[in-house]
Amino acid sequence: MPDKKLLGGNDKVRVAVAQAAPVFMDKARTIDKVCHLLQEAGSHGAQLVVFPETFIPAYPAWYTGGWESPPKEWSTYMLALQDNAVVVGSQDTEVLGQACRQAGVYAAIGINELDNRPGSRTIYNTLLFLGRDGRLLGRHRKLMPTYTERTYWGWGDASDLFVLDTDIGRIGGLICGENMMVLMKAAMMSQGEEFHIAVWPGAWSGHSQATLMDPETDPQGGTCPIYPLIRSYALEAQCFVLSAGSLLRPQDFPEKWHHLVSSHHLNCSAAVGGSAMVNPFGRFMAGPNFGQETLLYADCQASQIKLAKVLFDLLGHYSRWDIVRLQVRQEPWGPLVKSGHAFAMEVPQDELKRISQEHQVSLEKLEEIVSELHKAASI
Repeated sequence: MPDKKLLGGNDKVRVAVAQAAPVFMDKARTIDKVCHLLQEAGSHGAQLVVFPETFIPAYPAWYTGGWESPPKEWSTYMLALQDNAVVVGSQDTEVLGQACRQAGVYAAIGINELDNRPGSRTIYNTLLFLGRDGRLLGRHRKLMPTYTERTYWGWGDASDLFVLDTDIGRIGGLICGENMMVLMKAAMMSQGEEFHIAVWPGAWSGHSQATLMDPETDPQGGTCPIYPLIRSYALEAQCFVLSAGSLLRPQDFPEKWHHLVSSHHLNCSAAVGGSAMVNPFGRFMAGPNFGQETLLYADCQASQIKLAKVLFDLLGHYSRWDIVRLQVRQEPWGPLVKSGHAFAMEVPQDELKRISQEHQVSLEKLEEIVSELHKAASI
């Protein structure tokens, strides 16, 4: 009989959002800051701690003008971003995992991730998940960088839509504009999230001002999409939403980058924080908080999810999957495919096993047949 307990069987789980400023383009010092904040949050009883989008080593908010821009205007910044990005599985993630283990917390940390595939220097906007035993639990790469972000980051793939089943509950997360991608949201919600993590580069005013990224500090009457998005997500999924917004102030730039503060090459005006936490009824439990470094705390009650499900159960009585269903690819793409099994590799292994059993065909034979079909289709 499956275990149906919410929040891993806990009546309540204490969570925290770390609204803090990175040390701009200084990976080592920013990781030190993460470790300190994890320890502080753990000492106050937090069991899950969330950091903003690309916290390590900061959101790349400098201007690049495309093919017509002189390389000298942006090459220094792009090199610094590569040199200070995190490689998953490196000493950097070992240090972060050790800090989680010492603090006894789960963590979701926004990083600029340098691809660990040999030969690649692509950087991804990644949400890194670590367990309180120090293990790396997963990484979610942003599936579609927004607007000029495509200058900096590659795209995530099908392996990045997952929800972690932990002893404090089911944890998932999306990055910034992904929280507006309806089908991606549905794919996450359909995995039974109990904690949804949403991370952002700050809080911005949208199209109502001179630029897209002018700061917004009015969640009630402003135009920033974050607050209606996180409240509606909580209501739709009947889960807790932990929203972390970036903070970046003039004093957060090391001396070598002081010239950027007043430069037209950088716009970090939207990095004013705005972090908040919302319960399954769409009500704020903490925040929004603007303009200051802080650790926001909230106690998440399992009973709130239960009561929300009475009214609207996304995966139960309020779903009509007989009318609308979502097909989600689970296997990632890669640059190399084994010869003779290209098409078979595109089909999830569980599905191949099911078909082989249903039609009483060996798995090896089925893979050969599918591979032959693929060859025929490519002629």
